[in-house]
Amino acid sequence: MIRLILLTLLLADSLHAEFKAGAAVIDITPPKLPVLVNGGMMSRYVDKIKTQIHARAILMSDGKSQLAIVVADSCMMSREVLDDAKAMAAKKTGISADRMLISATHAHSVPASMGCLGTDPDPNYVPFLKERLVEAIAAAQAAMEPARIGFGKADAAAFTALRQWIRRPDRLAEDPFGNMTVRAAMHAGAKWDDAVGEAGPEDPDLSLISIQTKAGKPLAVMGNFSMHYFGDKDISADYFGLFSEGLKLRIASEGKFVGLMSHGCSGDIYRVDYTVPEKERPKPTIDEYTSGLLDIAMKAYAGIQYRDDADIAMEERRMTLKYRTPDKQRLEWAQRIVAEMGDRLAKTPTEVYAREQIILHERQQTEIVVQALRVGDIGIATTPNETYAITGLKIKAASPLPHNMVIELANGGDGYIPPPEMHAWGGYNTWAARSAGLEVMAEAKITGAAIELLEKVSAAPRRPYGLRAGPATKAIAGLKPVAWWRLNEFTGPLAADASGNHRDASYETSVAYYLEGPHSAAFCDGEKNRAPHFVGGRLCSEQADLGGAWSVSLWLWNGMPNDGRDVSGWLYSRDHNHGVSAYGEHLGIGGKGGNAGKLIFQTDTILAGKTVISRWTWQHLALVHESGKVRVYLNGVLEIEGEAKRSGIAQCFFGGRSDNDSNWEGRLDEIAIFNRALNVEDVAKLGVPHD
Repeated sequence: MIRLILLTLLLADSLHAEFKAGAAVIDITPPKLPVLVNGGMMSRYVDKIKTQIHARAILMSDGKSQLAIVVADSCMMSREVLDDAKAMAAKKTGISADRMLISATHAHSVPASMGCLGTDPDPNYVPFLKERLVEAIAAAQAAMEPARIGFGKADAAAFTALRQWIRRPDRLAEDPFGNMTVRAAMHAGAKWDDAVGEAGPEDPDLSLISIQTKAGKPLAVMGNFSMHYFGDKDISADYFGLFSEGLKLRIASEGKFVGLMSHGCSGDIYRVDYTVPEKERPKPTIDEYTSGLLDIAMKAYAGIQYRDDADIAMEERRMTLKYRTPDKQRLEWAQRIVAEMGDRLAKTPTEVYAREQIILHERQQTEIVVQALRVGDIGIATTPNETYAITGLKIKAASPLPHNMVIELANGGDGYIPPPEMHAWGGYNTWAARSAGLEVMAEAKITGAAIELLEKVSAAPRRPYGLRAGPATKAIAGLKPVAWWRLNEFTGPLAADASGNHRDASYETSVAYYLEGPHSAAFCDGEKNRAPHFVGGRLCSEQADLGGAWSVSLWLWNGMPNDGRDVSGWLYSRDHNHGVSAYGEHLGIGGKGGNAGKLIFQTDTILAGKTVISRWTWQHLALVHESGKVRVYLNGVLEIEGEAKRSGIAQCFFGGRSDNDSNWEGRLDEIAIFNRALNVEDVAKLGVPHD
């Protein structure tokens, strides 16, 4: 209610705003070739131009203040370079430097304007780029006129997918320091036998901010989408530039209309969906990919509604974050390698990362910039990083504003910021370097700052997160569980109890959060359901002793291949035996030979199911314990029946055992515990047909 009142007052104030806007495009194609290009591990020069590259700018004013947004065809731009450009632009235009947002598209086929890994900034290009960024802001300011603004959004899930996948615990890869640490890696899903599942969610939103003259003539449309880059060989604006030019062709091919594509949170995102068998994966050209994305954008554009009274607000926070610097042993290792290199460039990943250790040791810390701005009821937050999709989803979910974008690689290029729990899994997105060198808690700090700034510009508190209740959710609630974990959290350590009995559970060790769960419409009334992936981790729950009659219901997504290994998994219980905690019952997926991949129930004996549990599909499981008997239902059908030697239940563990490389891994969702034996009709209410 408070948030609604504050937003209402905010919107009432905006009725007095005189909204104006202008847009401009400035060519930033390098005038001198060859030019250094970054985006790869090693340094490379490019001497051919496939497409021109540009800086595209929008200026907005409400009669009281102005703000600038610039999107440049660049892989990354350092804060130092952008601070210089903003100071130059402030002097020329009178706009305060902290009211300027300058971001990179993250094309990997454009001139290097900052040093990263094996590539230094091109010394001839950087001064040229600064001048052109200033020119873009000034040109957009000169073009300002009375305007109106609107927001549109569409689902473009078919054009984005997770590229970071979790490797099997027995298929670790080597890092450049000679250690077998890589548990999650980009594009590991390309080889299914090596992977157990995706490491996070995607963000399918293709968002648009459209600006027109007050009379309805198109001035500019800025898109925002979370897909890394398509890829090109010569100097090229990649799909970002093609999309921008495509907007102009489709909306206003004549005149000074400006199309833009800002980069959403794409650190762990790519265009190839590795959940699809390789032979069935679409293989579009860059033009086909862009055209399909434009088709979706135009449908969203057609439904945009506009207002001409939008006021603006913008806030910036500068934060000092530490680098993860090398210890003495690693530093000495790096110094030996760099000394042997002499003045030549690095030729191997080991040499690249040795050099990076010395740079981080010398710098120790850095300053980063986080921003939030509001135009009417539209919010934009920024990060200066290659930010994972889950981070953008966190910020959007918490924003007080109804319409939101998150733009990454804005106001700096400070490398990957995986959520803290992902640092343990390794991969080049975590290896300490300027490309991924910030402190482990950087993601949490930057996310928190972005949300706080959105609260400030909207003068309203953040939204509490929660999914709506669909019919399957209501069915669980109707059976009155004594504990129920929906497992929709963005992060740990607690899983909230939805039963109302305040029995929160704890996530232990390695867990990936907020992946897609089962049957979104059934569980979340049309919203996407969410579930954690247990990467050798588990969920722990303390329960009052439930006695001899109890039941557990859950949804299971198996990530492990059925290759005959003794894989154990997802439910342990401990009971009380004269006050001493004892191992109780275990239901998992395992066995060798004929039982590989089947449900196994074990106390003093082993009872095996009949059905092989397929990988990467959701299954409903119900375990019913009553009078020394146990029944296990798979998708509503009795799978296992036999004797249970123990009766009580005091502790439950869901997930892997975390003690070897043959543990079960995968997703669990909607875990509910009942203090009675469910009957067949109850089980049927809890399960719906699996995917």
